Amino acid sequence: MRAIWTGAISFGLINIPVKLYSAIQEITLDLDMLDTKDHGNIKFIRVNENTGKEVVYADIVKGYKLDEKYVILEAVDFETADSEKTKLIEIVNFVAEKEIDSIYYEQPYYVEPEKGAMKAYALLRDALRNSGKVGITTFVLRNKEGLATLKPYEDAIVLNRIRFTQEIRDLGDLKLPKVTQTKTKEIEMANKLVEQLTEKFDITAFKDTYTEKLLEIIKNKTKGKKSALPKMKVVHKQSDDLMSMLKASLKTKKSKIFLN
Repeated sequence: MRAIWTGAISFGLINIPVKLYSAIQEITLDLDMLDTKDHGNIKFIRVNENTGKEVVYADIVKGYKLDEKYVILEAVDFETADSEKTKLIEIVNFVAEKEIDSIYYEQPYYVEPEKGAMKAYALLRDALRNSGKVGITTFVLRNKEGLATLKPYEDAIVLNRIRFTQEIRDLGDLKLPKVTQTKTKEIEMANKLVEQLTEKFDITAFKDTYTEKLLEIIKNKTKGKKSALPKMKVVHKQSDDLMSMLKASLKTKKSKIFLN
């Protein structure tokens, strides 16, 4: 793995030199964009809109348009904006993880200690595990200020970026039914169905079957086999008898319910 960030975690008066690595990898097929006429590969090039000529990456700079003119920014400008946050993951406080809604979580990174920082790293990891808390941190990654949690994961500390509140869209534009506290027979039956289908969560039981099936379709197409779209029965009509459907669902141990 290649480190995407180097700096230090600030834990009280302790600074722990660390490196960040992406903790996830995409499991998708590498599909190319082709011209429908001759299946020629489509290439994307960087073009100067004034001259129409291609520009090599080394000749590209970043700029911000201010008063109809561009102000060119250099690497030192980004670090000067907040030199401390570009090199420091500062633990602001500690909170119970359950207090953070899942909508805020963005992307996880593995945190690896530099040589000589093993003891301090282990101290923070074990303190997090013993307390059951997560550390709330701020830092700058790729010229963007980030908010994140630090939590133990097996022998490692994982930094998980979380979104700021202003990044979450308001629900006001959606047409949604009102939340009701009234206990109806349908709700009681739905609660029973939830209880019946409740199991201990096992992440290993879930696999990416879509990619496997897509690859199988690709192999079949080389043999001249055409794809057939399966029919899906979706139950969602307003006039449907929810009570009878809930009763039928309770009779089946494993059910798949499609809701719109």
